[in-house]
Amino acid sequence: MTVPPRNSSRRRDVARWTLWAAVVAAVTAFAVWALHVLVDVPHDVGSWWAVGLLAFAVPVLAVWAVPLRRIAASVLRATVTVGGLVTMVLAVYLIVVVGLGDDVDGTEHRVLGLSMVAGAAAVALAGPTRSRLRDMTWPLAESARPSAATALQNFGARMTRTVPMDELMLQLAETLQDTMAPLGAEVWTGEDAVLDRTTSVPDHGPGRIRLTQAELAAVAGARVSGTSWVSMWLPSVLEPFGVRDDIHVRVAPITHLGHLLGLIVVAKPNDEGVFAAEDDSLLSDLARQVGLALHNVHLDSALQESLEELRTNNRLLQESRARIVGAADESRRWIERNLHDGAQQRLVALAVKLQLTKMKAGDPEALAQLLDDLGGEVKETIEELRELAHGIYPPLLRDAGLGQALRRAADRSSIPTKADIQTERRFGPAVEAAVYFCCLEAIQNAAKYAGSDAEILIRVTENEDHLVFEVSDDGVGFDSGAVQKSQGFVNMGDRVGALGGTLIIDSTPGHGTTIRGELPLGTDLSAESTA
Repeated sequence: MTVPPRNSSRRRDVARWTLWAAVVAAVTAFAVWALHVLVDVPHDVGSWWAVGLLAFAVPVLAVWAVPLRRIAASVLRATVTVGGLVTMVLAVYLIVVVGLGDDVDGTEHRVLGLSMVAGAAAVALAGPTRSRLRDMTWPLAESARPSAATALQNFGARMTRTVPMDELMLQLAETLQDTMAPLGAEVWTGEDAVLDRTTSVPDHGPGRIRLTQAELAAVAGARVSGTSWVSMWLPSVLEPFGVRDDIHVRVAPITHLGHLLGLIVVAKPNDEGVFAAEDDSLLSDLARQVGLALHNVHLDSALQESLEELRTNNRLLQESRARIVGAADESRRWIERNLHDGAQQRLVALAVKLQLTKMKAGDPEALAQLLDDLGGEVKETIEELRELAHGIYPPLLRDAGLGQALRRAADRSSIPTKADIQTERRFGPAVEAAVYFCCLEAIQNAAKYAGSDAEILIRVTENEDHLVFEVSDDGVGFDSGAVQKSQGFVNMGDRVGALGGTLIIDSTPGHGTTIRGELPLGTDLSAESTA
């Protein structure tokens, strides 16, 4: 799972440009006022102060200009450093020349101006000189870099807190840029050979890498690698830094248990020196911790998905149980209603006619006619009870099995129906009942809605693991997404789902309908019967 990037980096860069504009305006205002006091230049102080305020246009441009956002941090650091030194020099001149001395007259303005130029040049050269001297004396000192060494500890400490992963990655990239990668640091995350640029400082925008199997194997098995290796296996990583010979790049694969989860990319110019062995060790340790963090995120996401799936299944189970209880109650009411309105009334009529039989005992002709009527009504009562029993559980299904019962249902259909039953063995009662009643429901739906010219095909097949049934018609069809919540389809889904099966409804207006169900043939659900 890829960590989604956020706009926090963009907001930080715009805030940096806003701070830069404030620094420029403040330094400009102080410098103009100090120069006016010291050398009487410029004469119009207010106009130059207004010029300093133009710096606030840069943050507005940075909202849309990605290149400006990329250099925000470095420009801000340089501006604060230079501006602070300039302010310090001018303040010293004001204190020494104006505070401790006399007013400067016109003849001394030139000497004072040259001395200030010399001071400004010294300020400008102070930074590069200090950096060069530090690099020259670094091999003699052999001391560890505290800020770089503590990056690993800080990241581990943040992992134990409830810090969002994208914010954690942004802090990591900023720390790497501050400690070892002046040109920038990036964190890529992803899985399944697809990596996305999650965080970059400065902001390089979105990016995606799709690795081939060979590239995936090479990157996942690599250690911390340099520019030459990256240009061969991951050339896309170098694009934000440009094709240059004056930079050093290091890439640390983020892996866990042999699976590639991302990359850490850092870059620095040649004049900053090469990446040392301790840098590679630090990147390797960081990659290991980031890999563990991403793995934990994946596990947490999988757990949340499982919990959500369990909640959904629990809700569906409760709804299904409620429907099953309601259907059972409705079935009992249907049986009671049919017994009361049908067979019971016929039996009451038979009882009345039997009483009449006693009264007609002396009239042979009337008695014979009455007995004939009684025989016919007994047959009708038996047929009605048989139909009632067929609606509860078909005797033919119980006695002869699924194939015979479906063929009989096909023969009784009001539109032409064929039954292609490719298995004749018996299954468990629950499985046979589920298939039979689902097919019967599908036949009845097709007879109502498919059209008078439609034909129905029932097909039942068996493979190693499932009993499969299909009821298809060539009728008018319908929008399956709009009617799958109808009571008939819900009942079919409940029957199949109760046995661990699946039901698929495929229909398109004008192209007929196919209802397909699959039931697992586990030993607890299907058992071959010799009945």
